[in-house]
Amino acid sequence: MNLKTIQQLKKLADRSIDDVKFTTGPKGLYDPVKYALDGSGKRLRPLLLLVMAEAFGADAEKYLHQAAALEMFHNFTLVHDDIMDKASLRHGVATVYRKWNVPTAILCGDAMLTYSNILMMDGLPQSVIHRVMMIFSETSMKIYEGQQLDMDFETSGKVTIDEYIEMIMLKTGALFGCSTAIGLLLSKDEKTPSMNILFKNVVKLGYLIGVIFQLQDDMLDTFGNSQTFGKVIGGDILNDKKTWLLINALNSNLKNEVKRVIANKELTGDEKIKEMKTLYDRLQLKEKITTEINKNVKLASETLDSIGENLVPGGKELIWEYINLIIGREK
Repeated sequence: MNLKTIQQLKKLADRSIDDVKFTTGPKGLYDPVKYALDGSGKRLRPLLLLVMAEAFGADAEKYLHQAAALEMFHNFTLVHDDIMDKASLRHGVATVYRKWNVPTAILCGDAMLTYSNILMMDGLPQSVIHRVMMIFSETSMKIYEGQQLDMDFETSGKVTIDEYIEMIMLKTGALFGCSTAIGLLLSKDEKTPSMNILFKNVVKLGYLIGVIFQLQDDMLDTFGNSQTFGKVIGGDILNDKKTWLLINALNSNLKNEVKRVIANKELTGDEKIKEMKTLYDRLQLKEKITTEINKNVKLASETLDSIGENLVPGGKELIWEYINLIIGREK
């Protein structure tokens, strides 16, 4: 079996979204949906599903609707998150609620949530449809739980790093875990020997990829390049968002200085970002978060090794190539 390359699978992930057909309904509903999907998103979650399916011996091209479902769902969460976070940019362009208005963005997200379920079920074999839809629904609830924890952190007096990792495991890791899980289920019979252990390790791999992705997001939001990142650099600092960086700073010997910067309403946005980054530099937080990312990369590598014997020839290398896309990203 000749495996598709990562480049071919990326094209399939893009095609999965481009081929989505909407009914000829109200433009006020579907134009914002198309706008949200047409952004320069990385489409990492549908790509991961296709990579896993291919690595386990399935023809990834058969599951474009399932890949599109993951991207549709992911973008639904972004549309609603942007409202909650008062974000002005997403993928370098105006967020849906800023381009239209809040009610339109809420309805747009609702439509994307429902359509993601339609796409996920479309064409699934009867033998897996129940399990896949249960995983998809359970994943949705985990993401909502993670989002609630994230919002709770905004008013919490003290948040630990362990609590933060738990939150990103839910809010970000769960959908990557869903991608790996469904990729496996579309490729392997559930009666395969040791399937339970294999399933757990495949899901673990997805969650670790999600944690790596989110930690990188935290780092790029503060230390990245706005032209490549696609969002305003320092947005997390301006919103006092409790990221890995801020939580570490608030639990450090410089916590009083950090709190003073947060409380100082006379600072301009640029001044606040500059002062907070200076504190982060004093605490060497860029180096420390890089170490944390590398620790999770090592765990992902070990987990990939544990499932290696179940993959077709070249499958392990294909998955590792995907992980390297995550590690090396600048946006």
